[in-house]
Amino acid sequence: MRRLLALFALFFAVPVQAAPLTLAEVLASSARHQPLILEAMSRERQADARVLTAQGQFDLVFEADAQARPLGYYDGASADLKATRPLQGNGGNIYGGYRLSTGAFPLYEGKSVTNALGEVRAGAVFALLRDRLIDERRGRRDLAQGDVEIAAFEREVVAIGVQRRAIDAYQQWVAAGLRLALYRELADLARNRQASIERQVQLGARPAILAVENRQNIVRRTALVVRSEQELALLANALSLFLRDGLGRPVVPAADRLPRDLPDGVRPRLQEVELHRAERPDLRTLVARIAQADLRARLAENELRPRLDVRVEGSKDFGAGSPTRTPAEAMVGLRFSMPLEQRAARGRIAEVAAERDALSHRRRLLEEQIDVDIANLQTQVGGAGKLVQLAGDEAALARRMAEAERRRFDLGASDFLLVNLREESAADAALRTLDARLREAAARVELAAVLADRQALGL
Repeated sequence: MRRLLALFALFFAVPVQAAPLTLAEVLASSARHQPLILEAMSRERQADARVLTAQGQFDLVFEADAQARPLGYYDGASADLKATRPLQGNGGNIYGGYRLSTGAFPLYEGKSVTNALGEVRAGAVFALLRDRLIDERRGRRDLAQGDVEIAAFEREVVAIGVQRRAIDAYQQWVAAGLRLALYRELADLARNRQASIERQVQLGARPAILAVENRQNIVRRTALVVRSEQELALLANALSLFLRDGLGRPVVPAADRLPRDLPDGVRPRLQEVELHRAERPDLRTLVARIAQADLRARLAENELRPRLDVRVEGSKDFGAGSPTRTPAEAMVGLRFSMPLEQRAARGRIAEVAAERDALSHRRRLLEEQIDVDIANLQTQVGGAGKLVQLAGDEAALARRMAEAERRRFDLGASDFLLVNLREESAADAALRTLDARLREAAARVELAAVLADRQALGL
């Protein structure tokens, strides 16, 4: 029993090391809580609300009109109730109503008189030329729906940019941690060598100035460690803009969560280049804006057409009253109007045509720029991979040379200057390898962003 308790005490006494922070964790946190993405989502909801506002133009409208004559020869009073709903596929509307009148009316207001139980009517107005295919109500609704698509594409543009910066911040933080580890290793080598040098100085095997020179080396390498610690702290703060807790608050990653090596990062799917290019949100935004320009052109062309509306209505009076009002009635009417100069419509048509041409030229330039960016980044990724291989080979050879030179120094067959030169050469080669890997990872991130590879970017 005592042995079991001792094991439990030993288990709980050992500190649990934090799990290394992964890129997937950063991307998931950024996509869920980063304020720029949340702002873009809010703007998308605003666009959705504008669609609801535009659809309100087709709402059922109820009207009531009542009038009475408290003074005068005639004492007639009337009430008129009417409900109107605009048509979704035509510029006209349908309506229904009820009228009721009491008392006496002058002859010139005979249309206000109904039978005892009132008159029920229903009718419709249909546009035959202007407003038949498109009208202001439907145009505003369709433009608002286009704004929703544009807001969604702009949200994706923002999200891709945020995720690209999140990956860059993560990789820079990890690289800073690896540089710090390398500089600490260099400083430890110099400190461990100090005791050996001082013993050799005491024995007369080495000059006393060598101990001073190594202490100078320790100070210089320690300064590199301090600067690297500061850089790591700064990059951790920068990473906290993307790494957040469940409430969306920034989380500064601790140094004990640093991975032991630079992760491979993202791997864009190059076999789907054409598909990804067509799905670029900024390109689709331009396509949506061109579609909106086409819609505005149709609205302007609609204003050039003459208006020809047909109206049909049926009504029926109920109750006691004049026999002339008792039978059901049906009415058909036409209304015609035509703008003569049409300068406003022609001006809008020319304006929209110019806007569409400008958007088309911008789209063409963007497509060409995308092709150039993809080709350049593919070249950079391929070249960076080769440089990583060469830098890694150089770093391995430099480390072997430094280890061999330290053994020779311990045996007295080498001098301090040479062993120090070998160590720093190995450290420089390791730093060049790290920088080459960082450039390769950054090029892959840029390529994933250009391709709008949502899966690679954690979206």
